[in-house]
Amino acid sequence: MQTEKITELRERYPGLFDFVETNFSPVSLDLISRALVLADEKLAGMTRYDGSPLLDHSVRTAEIVLREVGLGRNSTVSTLLHDVVRLSLVSAEEIGDRFGEQTVGILRGLCLISEVRTKVSKDQADNFRDLIVSYSDDPRVILIKLADRLEVMRSLAMFPEAKRKKKSWESLHLYAQIAHKLGLYGIKSELEDIALSYLEPDDYRHIHTKLEESAREREQFIARFLEPIRAKLDAQGVKYHIKSRTKSIYSIWSKMRRTHVPFEEVYDIFALRIIIDCPREQEKMACWGVYSVVTDFYTPNPERMRDWISIPKSNGYESLHTTVVTKEGRWVEIQIRSERMDEVAERGIAAHWRYKGVHQGGLGSEQWLGRLRELMESTDTHRIAARFDTKLSSGEIFIFTPKGDLRKLPEGATVLDFAFDIHTNLGTLCTGGRVNQRNVSIKEVLRNGDIVEILTSKNQKPKADWLNIVTTGKARNKIKSYLREEQAKAANLGREELERKLKNWKLAIAMDDAVALLCKYYKLKTGTELYGRIADQRIDPAEVKEIIGRHLSGELSEEKRAAAAAAPRAAAAERRGDALIIDDKINNIDYKLAKCCNPIFGDDIFGFITVNAGITIHRSDCPNALSLMQRYPYRVMEARWRDNASQGAFRATIRVVADDQTGIVNHITDVLSRDMKLNIRSVNFAPMRGTLSGTISFEVPSVSVVDTVIYSIMKIKGVQKAYRINTN
Repeated sequence: MQTEKITELRERYPGLFDFVETNFSPVSLDLISRALVLADEKLAGMTRYDGSPLLDHSVRTAEIVLREVGLGRNSTVSTLLHDVVRLSLVSAEEIGDRFGEQTVGILRGLCLISEVRTKVSKDQADNFRDLIVSYSDDPRVILIKLADRLEVMRSLAMFPEAKRKKKSWESLHLYAQIAHKLGLYGIKSELEDIALSYLEPDDYRHIHTKLEESAREREQFIARFLEPIRAKLDAQGVKYHIKSRTKSIYSIWSKMRRTHVPFEEVYDIFALRIIIDCPREQEKMACWGVYSVVTDFYTPNPERMRDWISIPKSNGYESLHTTVVTKEGRWVEIQIRSERMDEVAERGIAAHWRYKGVHQGGLGSEQWLGRLRELMESTDTHRIAARFDTKLSSGEIFIFTPKGDLRKLPEGATVLDFAFDIHTNLGTLCTGGRVNQRNVSIKEVLRNGDIVEILTSKNQKPKADWLNIVTTGKARNKIKSYLREEQAKAANLGREELERKLKNWKLAIAMDDAVALLCKYYKLKTGTELYGRIADQRIDPAEVKEIIGRHLSGELSEEKRAAAAAAPRAAAAERRGDALIIDDKINNIDYKLAKCCNPIFGDDIFGFITVNAGITIHRSDCPNALSLMQRYPYRVMEARWRDNASQGAFRATIRVVADDQTGIVNHITDVLSRDMKLNIRSVNFAPMRGTLSGTISFEVPSVSVVDTVIYSIMKIKGVQKAYRINTN
């Protein structure tokens, strides 16, 4: 009876039987046949969404397990019986008695994963990774689950809409990532493409149509590209064949989204694979020989060179990758590998270990399983998608000119940085660029391998806000130099104009006092800025004469005193619109923190206009404050801290007086560095008449932190005093 059943099943599933008969022993064939008979008996009458037998899913998954993943007999038996055990139609104990304990272990892991009800969320990847580790007593579970998911995705059209969306999301963000980790690149790409066709159907169809329309042109280009390479390899007697692999639709879609370019501007649509037939001991030399032939005709991009022959990937992947550019500026990815390496690349880690002499037809290999388990258990605290990206950032990117010249820039560099890196004049006249044939602004951040053309205009001039765009020191210095030159020219003209006017008006006021008065009146931060406005006629000379006249007559001072009497300083500080806004970016030419009182975020402050050094920020209780306000009231201006200035770092100094006892200085510094995580800049203590007295300088985000430090230090046994001091 069982023989008749096997004959019937052979007719229904010839692909499975043909593969097993060709690649496995008679014992394995018998075991797999018996498992199929049991599955057919127990799943009889059960159907899928389209009415087809449920057994079809098990058989198709088993074929993927055998053909595409490369697993063996026990994995195939477990795949065929998965639904039987999942639906509790046969007990695990019975399976163990009939097919062995290894099969039971695999089935239990598969059933555990099947019971998990996942949610489509950003946290899904982390949760799923924890699940994989917890169920990885036998790593074949993971591979069979990948095969199961691939079969589901191939049949996804039969599922309801809600299930199609959910399974597509899971496949894209979870299963495809795991397939990538294990070197199953074919499965990874197929999962991604199918998922995209359901999640973004319009985009998928658009790219699919474009690929079909451009297929003939690609074939013609590839033929021309390979002609000199083939000729030289043939002349050298190299045994090889070449595959052309079109980039997956999902990969093209991702690049279009990431770089904001249309299909026509994705330049690496395809890759060429040169596969060499040679003995294993000659593989490395042969691959590098072919690389030399390729680079004889085309220029390689050094940043996109990958040598996974000398140091293979952890999943066993070996290959030489390079990207070269033709004389027409077209980029082509080349992969060079041996026949053995190519099968490992197609079949993943299973093929890698089979080539090491491991037989997968019977019980399997502990070595192979151990290596797979090691891959899956490698962990850190990042999401699964991030863990699969093993390339460490070097902090540098490589950018090409349209002619193929290579420039090295730091990560984060912009189009404007690139322009100045090529030539100062090009940067000065830069109005934007074309990155990979796409028009962009000067602010566009460049990525590794971009091809950049700079656009210019003779009317363009550097502006101050360019300093916020560039990241390289070269560009920043060139922009600053240009601005200083322009500012100096305008300042000289404006100063000469003001001096000439004061002389003609015969007003009894010194030049420096006039500059300070006018800066205060117009709320300008430096005399240079005042000169610039006079030079470009944004300040009317008649108005300047009137202001100085009112000052000399005392009218302006009376107005200021009246305003001060009507609104004391505490209230005036609330008039935010009239106050100078101070933040943590103190390291510029507009204003500086006064060294005499060292203000910190949270201190009550005011600004004082100096003649040559811009504005200096003082604390209101600064020792020099009263003198400055009385002698130069017209140079004083209100100031306040920006609300988020506490994100900065300010220097504070406190004096501490304590008992002269062993270890007390260590206790004090521990409060700052260990307990409060503050950066100590200097410590200076000395004994003084039975006590220990000294200062500690440290960095704080605000004055409230200084108060907390003082409170914490005062709690230390033996500390007598702790208070903030001014530093010079």
